[in-house]
Amino acid sequence: MEQRRARGMLAAAAVIFGTLAPFVRGISVSSGELALYRAVMAALLVGGYLLVSGQKLALRANRREAALLLLSGMAMGVNWILLFEAYRYTTVSVATLSYYFAPVLVTAACPLLFHERLTGKQIVCFVMSTLGLVLVIGVGGLRGGADVRGVLFGLGAAAFYAAVILLNKFIRSVAGIQRTFLQFLAAIVILIPYVAATGGVSLGTLDARGWVCLLIVGFFHTGVTYCLYFSALRELPGQEVALLSYMDPLVAVIVSVTVLGEPVTAPQLVGGALILGFTLWNELPEKK
Repeated sequence: MEQRRARGMLAAAAVIFGTLAPFVRGISVSSGELALYRAVMAALLVGGYLLVSGQKLALRANRREAALLLLSGMAMGVNWILLFEAYRYTTVSVATLSYYFAPVLVTAACPLLFHERLTGKQIVCFVMSTLGLVLVIGVGGLRGGADVRGVLFGLGAAAFYAAVILLNKFIRSVAGIQRTFLQFLAAIVILIPYVAATGGVSLGTLDARGWVCLLIVGFFHTGVTYCLYFSALRELPGQEVALLSYMDPLVAVIVSVTVLGEPVTAPQLVGGALILGFTLWNELPEKK
């Protein structure tokens, strides 16, 4: 029963993540400002969850790894900024598929950082996922310079998301949702001076729709969803997490085409299938 409940929570989190883009587009503030508000609201909600659930922060352990937490929080904030920019310049499907190149970047970086040998399977997955990315961005589906810029922002977001994953491999004394809460706080510390230097606060420009979208992105898409995600992680094996997490990009592509009415070409669909399929295969154990 616990695993069934955890599967439902993780699937819900993945589906909610996949519906993020339309709400982001309804918020007329800069990407940096939106990332700051998202981090603040999520930190408030997750902090409240930790307080209500009686989970205490291991402050001594946190001090030992403060630099890594700060760096990972900074990478998370930059990752959000670049992803929001990708949504503004290209279709949600292209931005999302570019962003989901992050696990491929992690696979490529692990041999350099952790002296892990690439297996034949990992090499095949890397090559085929890269081919998929080429199909997504380079076969007549892009509409011009704006789309190219959106793809570059998506790949930049993927690089910083990969950095978050790799930095978390070095953080061993703080786990799960407590780590994410501290990373939210670190992101806030980094994003406040960035927003102050790049235009400041412009909440006064938001209309009613913008406020609703902002509250949904901050509290629902980030705070609630991260609580669901990390609560489910404790109950599920890694391969189930990998399978269910891929509902996120699939939902994002469906939303892009059906809700936003954005175009998607056959080569882009094939490329997206290659990226998601081979990245997923890379994460599953050999016997599966």
